[in-house]
Amino acid sequence: MILIVGGSFQGKKAYAMETCSLREEDFAEGGTCPFEAVYEAPAVLHFHEYIRRCLKAGREISGLPKALMQRNPEAVIVVNELGSGVVPVDAFDREYREAVGRLCCSLAREAVEVHRVVCGIGTVIKHG
Repeated sequence: MILIVGGSFQGKKAYAMETCSLREEDFAEGGTCPFEAVYEAPAVLHFHEYIRRCLKAGREISGLPKALMQRNPEAVIVVNELGSGVVPVDAFDREYREAVGRLCCSLAREAVEVHRVVCGIGTVIKHG
C-alpha cells in the first residue's frame, strides 16, 4: 500500500496519478463510492471523506487499516491531512478529525511507502 497525505488542494491526486501510473478511472471517490469499493479499487481519493461517511453511518472503523492491508494491499490511498489548524468546536468534527489521524497513523505503519505532498511536490517520508 502507498499512502499519500497532504493538505487540501495540494495536488495529491495529480501526484498519485503521475507517481503511481494511475488513470482517472482507477480512483474510488471516498465521499461517494460504495463502502466495499475501497477494498477493490486500485486507488482511493478523499479517504478522509470515506472515514466521515463510515462514522456517520455508525460503521466500525478500528479494523479498517488491517482490512485494507489484507484485502487491497496494492492500493494507493490519498487522504487530506486534518490534524493541523484550529480544533473544531463540534464534537463530531473533533471525533472525525481524531479518527482520520489515528487511522492514517496505522496505515502509515503498514504501508510500503508514505508520501507527503505540498504545492504539488511530493516527498517520500517512508520507503520500504
